[in-house]
Order: sequence, then C-alpha cells, then structure tokens
Amino acid sequence: MLNVPASSRASPLPQFYRIMAGLGGVSGDVFGGTRELLIRWQGAAFLLFGALSGCGHGDSMESFGGPTMGSTYSIKYVRHAGLPAPDEVRVQVEQILADVDRQMSTYRSDSDIERFNALPASGCQAMPASILELVRVGEQLSGQSDGSYDLTVEPLLNLWGFGPQARGEKVPTAEALAEARKRVGHEHLRIDGDRLCKDAAVEVDLNSIAAGYAVDTIAARLEAMGIHDYLAEATGELKASGRKADGSPWRIALEEPRDDRQVVERVIAVDGYGLSTSGDYRNYFEQNGQRFSHTFDARTGSPVSHTLASVTVIHPSALMADGLSTLLLILGPERGWDYAEKHDIGAFFVIRADKGFVTRSSHAFERLSGKKTE
Repeated sequence: MLNVPASSRASPLPQFYRIMAGLGGVSGDVFGGTRELLIRWQGAAFLLFGALSGCGHGDSMESFGGPTMGSTYSIKYVRHAGLPAPDEVRVQVEQILADVDRQMSTYRSDSDIERFNALPASGCQAMPASILELVRVGEQLSGQSDGSYDLTVEPLLNLWGFGPQARGEKVPTAEALAEARKRVGHEHLRIDGDRLCKDAAVEVDLNSIAAGYAVDTIAARLEAMGIHDYLAEATGELKASGRKADGSPWRIALEEPRDDRQVVERVIAVDGYGLSTSGDYRNYFEQNGQRFSHTFDARTGSPVSHTLASVTVIHPSALMADGLSTLLLILGPERGWDYAEKHDIGAFFVIRADKGFVTRSSHAFERLSGKKTE
C-alpha cells in the first residue's frame, strides 16, 4: 500500500490492514494467552501462529517493523551465527521500501509514476526498471482477464471517491463516467526502451502490485544477505521461507472478513511462497442502500458487484499473488474460480451467503496447502 493517510477511513488500495498483536516495535494485544500476529485488511486476515515463539539451537529470532507507504511493514528472521544484525538488515529493508514509495506512490507528486501521470497524451518518460517490470506484469494480467484488470484505473478511482485526487465518495453521472473511461485502457501504454509512453491521457496506478513487488525485493535482499529463514510482510502482502528458530513452520490462518468475531477458516504452513488477499470488506461506501467497493472492472468503469468478499492467492512470487488476488476479486466467485482452475492458481475464496460466508478453494490451493481437494 502506497502512502495512504493514516486518518483516512477508506483507502483506495486493494490491501489495508491493522496489526492487532505486536511484532517488533508494534504494540498490541496477546490473543488467547499465545503470542500471535494478526494482520487485517479489506477482505480477510492472516493470523501468524507462534510468530514470537522461543528459539533453539543457539539461534535467535530477530524482528523489527515500522511505518511504510501509509501503512506498516514487519520483518522476522532467524539469525544464525555470522548473519547480519537487525540494524543492518533494517537499513537494507527500509531503503527498498523508500525506493518503492518514491517511485510508485500515487500520493506523492514527485514520484516517478505521478510525474508520468501528469504528462499529456503522447508523452514519454524514462522510468526505473522496477516500474517497467510492473507495467509488463499489468499488461499480462490485463490480457488474461480480457481487460477487466487494468493499471490505468486511477481516473475511475478519483471519480468514484477512492483515488488520491478524490473529491468525496459518490456515484458519478453517466456523462462523467463516460469521460473518465476515455482515459482508461492498458492499450494506451507503450514501453520504448527505458521509457514509458502513452497515446492518451491515461494515469497509471500500481497499487494492486507494488506492495507484492516490494516484498519480493525484500525477500531477495534477505536471501542475498544469507538469511533463508524469514517472514517478510509489507502492507499485508507477505512471503515466508524456511522455518522459525524452534524448527516449526510459519503457520498462517486465513480468517473470515468480519468485525464481530474472529473466525479462522484455514491454517496453512508457508515456505517459499508469497500470500496476498484482496477484498471489499473495509473500503467501500453506500448510497441509496447500494454498496460500492474500491475494486473496479475496467471494462465497465464501475465497482464490481458480486458476492465474493475476499480471495487469497498463494504463489511463489508475492508480486503475482498480489496482482492475481486483485484480478480474481474483479472476476468474482464464478469467473474467478474458472480462471484459477484454468491457470492452476492457488486461490481461496470467501463468498457471502444468506447466513454468513462459504468458502471454496482451487485444486492448486489444496495442493500447495498440503490438503486433499474435497
């Protein structure tokens, strides 16, 4: 999540969470007498069981975290003999997060992406390799979803009241919507060497994949520093590798997207995978009894309207998990399920029903989570 004001009730970004029990310097409650980390955001929650458990074999469990990009991040790793101290690791991690914010934040007029967005039609701008990589990923996801997923939805986000230039949450007029849709479409972007170009006044919003990219980059940096047992999380996207210091796996519980009580739907062990959840649980507004979420189908220019409350994706790449969770949320419970099965994506769907929620998981999710498909 990129630089969202902390006081904002409704973030325009797909992932938002609150840390309910502390990790590192973040304070919070202890659930049920055990030491756990709960990450909540619009759509679901991760519960990291035993995240602060004791260590063994002379290794230490190091952890730190803090604010980043309008939200927070947390890092936990097993420090074996000869590995860097937490302060050194923290410097490396926070430099990565600062770079992502400086390059991709839609809440900073001086960011690379916002300077590109300010260009008129037919404009080109030299871009960091990271942004060009994400634009290519966005093009891939747009093509695979027949244009439902699109990185150029910022005019729609602003129009409906979810974007950085929003002027209040409201249903726009048909005329205003038609005008905004003229400025949406991945086909208006073109990469020319190290430059990003556009043939219409489109505006790029990387928030559906930027945090996943940051987590992958952090994970790669940790590996390069010799750290192979870790859990890295930023704005709700996470990646885990290896095991905790006591030899137990990183176990993550997926919760129902609800405020009234804590209901765990599934607990999985994660090693070598990224995990991302997207949902409409917290970021929405209501008008005349109708609910409008922050997730848009670029083909219609309107928020999605279906019964899929949240979807969690497990993937070797946190970047791809991030983008795919948004894509599947856009497609909805039926089309999203078909897409996940067709492309062998590990996906866990939480669907609204008359008396609460029902869940459905893809064959790939059951395989990756170590369970048989029912």
